[in-house]
Amino acid sequence: MTTTTENLAVTGAVGAAHTRLEGRDKVTGTARYAGEVPFAELAHGWLVLSTIARGRIRSVESAPVLALPGVLAVLHHDNAPRVNGDYSGPLGPPDPILQVFQHDRVPHVGWPVALVVAETPEQAREAAERLVVRYDEEPHDVAFSAGRPGMYTPENSPTVAAETAKGDLDAELTASAVVVDAEYTTPEEHHSPLEPHAAMARWDSGRLEVVDSNQGSRFVAEELAQLFSLDPGAVRVRSEHVGGGFGSKATRPHAVLAAMAATVLHRPVRVVLTRRQMFSVVGYRSPTVQRVRLGADADGRLRAFDHQAECLTSTVHEFVERSANFGRPMYDAAAHHTVNRVVPLDVPTPSWMRAPGEAPGSFALESALDELAEKCGMDPIELRARNEPEVGPVSGLPFSSRRMLACFQEGARRFGWADRDPRPGIRREGRWLLGTGTAAATFPSGVAPSTAAVTAEADGTFTVRITAADIGTGARTALALIAADALEVTPERIHIKIADSDFGPAMIAGGSMGTRSWAWAITAAVRELREQLALSGGIPPQGITARADTGEAVMALAKKERHSFGAQFAEVAVDVTSGEVRVRRMLGIFAAGRIVNPLTARSQFIGGMTWGLSMALHEEAARDQASGGHVGADLAGYHFAAHADVPPIEADWVDDPDPDDPVGIKGIGEVGIVGAAAAIANAVWHATGVRHRHLPIRPDRVLLAGTAPGGDRDA
Repeated sequence: MTTTTENLAVTGAVGAAHTRLEGRDKVTGTARYAGEVPFAELAHGWLVLSTIARGRIRSVESAPVLALPGVLAVLHHDNAPRVNGDYSGPLGPPDPILQVFQHDRVPHVGWPVALVVAETPEQAREAAERLVVRYDEEPHDVAFSAGRPGMYTPENSPTVAAETAKGDLDAELTASAVVVDAEYTTPEEHHSPLEPHAAMARWDSGRLEVVDSNQGSRFVAEELAQLFSLDPGAVRVRSEHVGGGFGSKATRPHAVLAAMAATVLHRPVRVVLTRRQMFSVVGYRSPTVQRVRLGADADGRLRAFDHQAECLTSTVHEFVERSANFGRPMYDAAAHHTVNRVVPLDVPTPSWMRAPGEAPGSFALESALDELAEKCGMDPIELRARNEPEVGPVSGLPFSSRRMLACFQEGARRFGWADRDPRPGIRREGRWLLGTGTAAATFPSGVAPSTAAVTAEADGTFTVRITAADIGTGARTALALIAADALEVTPERIHIKIADSDFGPAMIAGGSMGTRSWAWAITAAVRELREQLALSGGIPPQGITARADTGEAVMALAKKERHSFGAQFAEVAVDVTSGEVRVRRMLGIFAAGRIVNPLTARSQFIGGMTWGLSMALHEEAARDQASGGHVGADLAGYHFAAHADVPPIEADWVDDPDPDDPVGIKGIGEVGIVGAAAAIANAVWHATGVRHRHLPIRPDRVLLAGTAPGGDRDA
């Protein structure tokens, strides 16, 4: 099945700026999040986490705690309901952290060891803090470094190869006139969405009902059904309002624990994670060590391309931060090699975090491209233009569209790139050295099968039901605009109902695939509805509903390289006395498909770019080697960009509708962070002449490296 943008009638809703449908509810407090929805007889669970990094639980001394006022139960490995772990979901076998309280093993600091349930949150917290858990501790290993023992290349996934190779890399490096061979590192980073993870569970008429903060309520419902050996129809999950996710809000232990406690107590139970607990329970971005080797002719044309990335995972579940994947669709060379490697340590399992792989991978590769441009005496944009591929460098597939150079051209014009003196360390304002930098961005543009239902109501309005998730992106509003245009009515006549697993299977809000997948299903349902209305001669008093499933259409898509692209620009000022780096302005220009709602889309891009700034200069989780736990696992110890750190940021786009999508959408949720840290790091080099290959670029690192121009000195 081939579709084009002509499938969507244009009546003016899509492409025009619209405020969020739920905006008033959110700012007035009417919109309730998972931790706020009231339920009669609600009990409260408080999680207890391990304080050792490896070993066994010897005892859980629950008797004194059960005697405290209001305490209803203490669940742990000796008395918790048994769950099923022998299944494979859409993303493979479950992370064992979901199989809570099934054994006495402790694989890392912060492993769930008990849940205290009480009448009030305060009683549960006090009891949890008093609970004594005794352990038999074993030696642990949390030290991550390049090439350390135990590092291995993981198996290929069904869709992504761990390693790709073509050509003779050593021969092409030897024949290259210019070579860059450098190591780059990124630290452990954390999502920390504004709304903590929360879930309420209760049994209602034989069904398990869960109100959760997640990125895909159907996905969570299906996993809970597997874990508790229930019929899929016996679980309902709702998550109407979600205060951020960024990859961390898939199925997490708090929802499993709430269901366990509700089963034991026969009453509703809510579990809300604290900010500190989120640092070890809901995933994070693994630290990376990346070696990039680039070989080029004197005119900057690549002969050799080698990107090797290493990361860590836990000892109980494999997750790979695929940083080496970033360059696979970006630049070609006669010899092209990429590989991701991973080492298991006694740490929590990492997880998806905004632009997984592409965010750290772009820092390394786009920094190396900047170094190559310097060695070739070329403008960084010209170097990238000279190495634009015509087809996928690894796959050989055609691009659905590729307007990266258009992003650089428009960005350079608006940023004033032509006036840039390429020499580092030249511009100065008092104690501040000034510099500018740029980097490319890309993120895959995928789509997944989804279902939707559209009802023509007797009053002339239309109700759309789809298991979408709005995690702060404005998806609810975008889908209303898409439905309005497809139905050729005003958005005011559209009622959107989302985030209820009873609405049927649909893509989660992740991988920049949500809105595209949901929009496809909605437009398909609208086409079916139009046919039914034509046959019925109008809307009957009880209304009429059409349903659609895009499974066949999605599977029939021609194989192509499908990506969003972008160009990032940054100007920085570096204080030579304190080492402080201040970003003065940022500009991002993106080619990311048809933009449904410019207001919320620009917000998404700016949010990603802000996170990239934070990644470049602030974010770094430190792990204590002795205890295996975090140092400062809170938003006081984990630094991120505050308002005063964020300069004027501009985000815009070039026209780039996807011809194979019924709405022309590609996806914008993650491409905004990609390349942003590299652009800032490249700007710091331009300001100081010192290359910073290790994030974050802290003041102490700037002072230690010095700020006198020094070519390829590494900081």
